[in-house]
Amino acid sequence: MSLQNRVDPWGALHAVAERGTMLGNRGGRFHRDDRTLGNRRWASSHWICCELHWKDAHHEPMGTGYTSLFFLDEVTALAAGHRPCFFCRRQEAKAFLGERRVADFDRVLHDERLRPPRQEDLAGLPDGVMIDIGGAAFAVRGEQLLRWSFAGYAERVPRNATLQGKVLTAPSIAAILRNGYKPRWHSTALQWGTT
Repeated sequence: MSLQNRVDPWGALHAVAERGTMLGNRGGRFHRDDRTLGNRRWASSHWICCELHWKDAHHEPMGTGYTSLFFLDEVTALAAGHRPCFFCRRQEAKAFLGERRVADFDRVLHDERLRPPRQEDLAGLPDGVMIDIGGAAFAVRGEQLLRWSFAGYAERVPRNATLQGKVLTAPSIAAILRNGYKPRWHSTALQWGTT
């Protein structure tokens, strides 16, 4: 049976078979001893996205240290409000944050996570931003929108100026994407070309 630790673009946690390509956590342990969840969905404001495999490190997904979470890819993790980890992804974390202080950024980001998604035109959104259109999540990739699922991106639709959606990716992360940060995509996104 799968644990309830697979993250969707809205930041909700599910128990599904698909594990994804990246790992992360929400600042510590928030699961119970029986490896189930109560009402809490984070331990602190430090939500990170990590390598799925790093060196020879191994841990229990819901062990004593922290609650491990799994993402389809980094695009999904960013939409759910996670940033690159400074331990296992130092270079990417530095490229992501630049001169910003981690604690300051995490505080701002946590405030943004608690706000409802905002309705926006899709024309000016950068690659890697995730949007909600009619209850389905789509990732912006060039001139197309890729429909998200736990198994990958299975459909594409053209992006046009008349489309609107609720932007799931927090404003501070969207700004970093707009400034050129390139997130990791699941391999299914690559079947429709690069950006």
